[in-house]
Amino acid sequence: MNWIARKIHLYNVTIGLYMLDWWERYLFNILILVLLWFVFYNGSRSATEFYNGYIKPKMLAGQSFAVEENIIM
Repeated sequence: MNWIARKIHLYNVTIGLYMLDWWERYLFNILILVLLWFVFYNGSRSATEFYNGYIKPKMLAGQSFAVEENIIM
């Protein structure tokens, strides 16, 4: 059993997919892929908006990114 086959087997046993029919397994995997696509797509959009809205203007203005802590003693 090669490395990829072992990882697929471990995935099937860990998630409990080994007891499903082939079409149920495919449906579950498709749902997982759609969920992962949704998370990564929206994460990349959020990261792009954060970069364009906060980091890029500071870089163009030459400001520092250091976190300033106001410690009151």
